[in-house]
Amino acid sequence: MITEVNAVNFRQNLGEMLNQVQYRNDSIVISKDGKPVAALVDAELFGRIRRMRERFDQLTGRIAEAFADVPADEGLAAIDALVADERGKR
Repeated sequence: MITEVNAVNFRQNLGEMLNQVQYRNDSIVISKDGKPVAALVDAELFGRIRRMRERFDQLTGRIAEAFADVPADEGLAAIDALVADERGKR
């Protein structure tokens, strides 16, 4: 479950919020001035998110290397065409 709280409420109920995350695997979205600014998630989920981000960074780096000698507009057009082809297969 995802709970949304403002920063003041979060600060006042930190212990309870930690228990929600630790024991119920909930996530807490913390907002300030009505805008989300942070999230509290369990450590296992955070680890998975970090690994996914590392993989994403590696993949985007490989794509950037592969298209390094291609003008930006041509590279973007090629990527758009591939995406359109894949979406058409569904």
